[in-house]
Amino acid sequence: MASEHSSITSFRAEHARRGGAGDVVILPDSVHTAALAAQALGCEVGAIANSLLFDAGGAPVLILTSGAHRVDTHKVAPAIGAPPLKRASADFVRAHTGQVIGGVSPIAHPAAVPTWIDSWLRRYDVVWAAAGHPAAVFSTTFTELVSMTGATEIDVE
Repeated sequence: MASEHSSITSFRAEHARRGGAGDVVILPDSVHTAALAAQALGCEVGAIANSLLFDAGGAPVLILTSGAHRVDTHKVAPAIGAPPLKRASADFVRAHTGQVIGGVSPIAHPAAVPTWIDSWLRRYDVVWAAAGHPAAVFSTTFTELVSMTGATEIDVE
């Protein structure tokens, strides 16, 4: 059996430290879209919490959004008191999360990242989010995700 990727191991440790109760699931292949993740997990695409890191004038901003939504950066930036939000480069994402695009988890970053969460995710009893690697996800609840991340609820569209 192959050993687990170090980013998943780091995620598991931080998830446990923060009292996460959900399961970590390693999918057979990377699921690069919310639709693919939902299909693999047998859930609605809206129950997938995408961890999107934005560059706000050189500072990281993490938005946990439902897979059913796209973040309206022109609306969200002023709502959170941030400069314009730009798509973060792969290097920026890795520097601030220690993870790669497609596998960014809501937790287990080298330093705290200001985080907001899409209120739409509240609709689901179980929410799935990346667990530090493109093929790893974990189950959680809206309430637990807010508790673990300190996220502030926001309307992203």
